[in-house]
Amino acid sequence: MLLLRYLTNTSLSTYPAFHPQLVLSFPKPPPRSSSPHRSLLRFSSKRLRVCSGMDGSGVSAVKEVAASVEVNMEEEYVSLSKLYKEFTSMSTIDKAWTFKSSSGQGSRTMFSITQPNLLANKRKKLMLSSVISENSNGGVDAEWAPFPIDVTGASLMVPSPSGSKLLVVRNPENDSPTVFEIWGPFQLEKEIRVPQSKHGSVYADGWFQGISWNSDESAIAYVAEEPSVQKPSFSDTAGYKKDAGPNSTDKDLSSWKGQGDWEEDWGEAYSGKRQPALFVININSGDVRAVQGIGRSLSVGQVVWAPTTKGSHEYLIFVGWPSDVRKFGMIYCYNRPCAIYAVKSPSFESEIKDNAVNDDASVINLTQGTSSAFYPRFTPDGKFLVFFSAKTCIDTGAHCATQSIHKTVWNNEGEPSPAKIVDVVPVVMCPDEDGCFPGIYCFNMLSKPWLSDGSTMILSSVWGSAEVILSVNVQSGKVTRITPSNSNHSWSLLTLNGDNILVVCSSLVDVPQIKYGSITKEESKDDIWRWLDVSSPTSESHEKVKSLLSSLQFDILKIPVKNVSENLKKGACKPIEAIYVSSKSKREDCDPMIVILHGGPHSVSLSSFSKTSGFLASIGYSLLIVNYRGSIGYGEEALQSLLGKVGSQDVNDVLTAVDHAVDKGLANPSKITVLGGSHGGFLTTHLIGQAPDKFAAAAARNPVCNLALMVGTSDIPDWCFVEAFGSLGVSSYTEAPSPEHISLFHEKSPIAHISKVKTPTLFLLGAKDLRVPVSNGLQFARALKEKGVVTKVIVFPEDIHPINRPQSDFESFVNIGVWFKKYCK
Repeated sequence: MLLLRYLTNTSLSTYPAFHPQLVLSFPKPPPRSSSPHRSLLRFSSKRLRVCSGMDGSGVSAVKEVAASVEVNMEEEYVSLSKLYKEFTSMSTIDKAWTFKSSSGQGSRTMFSITQPNLLANKRKKLMLSSVISENSNGGVDAEWAPFPIDVTGASLMVPSPSGSKLLVVRNPENDSPTVFEIWGPFQLEKEIRVPQSKHGSVYADGWFQGISWNSDESAIAYVAEEPSVQKPSFSDTAGYKKDAGPNSTDKDLSSWKGQGDWEEDWGEAYSGKRQPALFVININSGDVRAVQGIGRSLSVGQVVWAPTTKGSHEYLIFVGWPSDVRKFGMIYCYNRPCAIYAVKSPSFESEIKDNAVNDDASVINLTQGTSSAFYPRFTPDGKFLVFFSAKTCIDTGAHCATQSIHKTVWNNEGEPSPAKIVDVVPVVMCPDEDGCFPGIYCFNMLSKPWLSDGSTMILSSVWGSAEVILSVNVQSGKVTRITPSNSNHSWSLLTLNGDNILVVCSSLVDVPQIKYGSITKEESKDDIWRWLDVSSPTSESHEKVKSLLSSLQFDILKIPVKNVSENLKKGACKPIEAIYVSSKSKREDCDPMIVILHGGPHSVSLSSFSKTSGFLASIGYSLLIVNYRGSIGYGEEALQSLLGKVGSQDVNDVLTAVDHAVDKGLANPSKITVLGGSHGGFLTTHLIGQAPDKFAAAAARNPVCNLALMVGTSDIPDWCFVEAFGSLGVSSYTEAPSPEHISLFHEKSPIAHISKVKTPTLFLLGAKDLRVPVSNGLQFARALKEKGVVTKVIVFPEDIHPINRPQSDFESFVNIGVWFKKYCK
């Protein structure tokens, strides 16, 4: 979410122009080595920099580094590289689909899996199939295919409603066409190539992703980039030259293509992508048509087919965002106004061409009563359209907040029209008691989330520091936590199989495990869910990591907040949570501790398995992962309490958590480091300024260091106003900040405390970050070096905000491990 939904359990061009007197390169590694980790070290050492401190006179001076120290650092790089490789090589289950078994015994399941490929600097996409069935002993049996299949290059895979076909979409490289593959049980049945004159890449993820089969499996609706706009051409003889079109193959060496008008995109992760538009492809003919009537005033996503009656026209339902106004960054941001619309599907029997106007086509806003509506889903009987809303985000400006669920009656006869919006699950302002339902925080929805009763929806949601599975009855509004209430693990929904559920369960010290959930009926009682382990090749392949984690334990600490003012609401006065990971063995001295801070700030650190956290804990650190007030999962009052108080309330919450750990004997006050990315980097750089003696070392990944600089360069300048001014920032936002605005931004920023910083600090920056542009981190790092603070900067030329390309992730966390080892032993 926002400044990344940037828990540090995901990983985080121009190199910085350092003053030559302040830079020392690491010595070249020894020539040739049989160890693969030596080669990784050579790759890494190209970007390593060490900055000196100040001499006694206060003048910068190069600090000679002893050769023996450098050798020790090399040994650390080799050791930690080898260890982190064990974590990064792990595969991850992303999605699953279930199908009826031909034998009637059990269900066939396909799992989509990703695995980092360090050498290629890409993620391999794999498909692994199994048959899962309940046995006579009350357990679950799983029969797995012997090997996964490599499907790298497939942008999307979507089974048809009956499960008899599989759509595979391959997005174009360079000027090649988009390829739609229709697979049957044994072979490729059809391949349809769509040239770029029709449209660009299909949106495969994020807000705009949307692809849907119609009920008779004859057509597919999807979201793709609109066709490219023709650009002007110029000639050295005639000046302006008429454009021959984007597909012209004429080679005219005396002319060149101009740039044309600049057009705003949707920011981080969407840079260079054209506006999302809606298309339908006829499977039988291969014909592709743009959906008429929408126009360029809306960017579209999340398309589904509406239920129809025989003989009536087919309608498409989609989410639309206004695109004729200032486009702010979209990814991680729920505070962008949106509505659910209906529009007629193209008729492939007519002669209407792509560039013609269909006078009968018009869009109908179905959710006029709210400023936010997304995740449209029809109940199985087709009577209701259910959707989610983040209206609180629109009202307050917070990029993420507590959601609500609503429904409206669907008229499947004649033209659809807006109907009364009925609340199903309202926003929870403050949980009634500890352990009570804190509200809906759902960030991914199944295409078919319904149990067989037709009114119970299954979804994943955040509940404090954990992810849980909820059932929501859209008739009664009853919400039930169906995963164990006594579990601190996180549970992530994969797929439904009738009334059975497949999930992934994990914790910070337990690798992901597939679980099978089924309902146990008891008279006069609520349904009771039982959860059974499903043996899988993925869990078996993680034995080395499981062994490393077996000596660790974790707990979720409740920490009372300090200095609570009288005007704070009840939800903002409740204890915060921090996840504490430590060794099981009892020792006289505490392990050194890393304080880990999530971004957002309206995000959360979950108890789910994290490769990066597991790695850091396995090299001898305890972890204190703080969910300060403003995090999601605790009710809306706690979240909203942070607006306008960044740099103070969140900083104090973290310091309170650190003091709590020290007071309880969980941490040695002289051996504490801090790590955070995005807003977590904002907190990291604030903490080393506001509490300069607290931390032995720090690492910041794409940190917000100067709001006054960020507001003019970020794809979300509105975020700066809202977090600095509170909800008044929504109306205060301007593209031309006043001197008073700039002054407050500086006051709220870490750079206001830079004169007090003395903590050795590592910066990891993505050169293509649009959310927190690289200039923010570089300015702070240069200012630290200017005053003699030990500083190191690594810039990743091709990375955006998350810094999660496999090689960048690897280099980042190996360097973090070495940095903390160097300054906090």
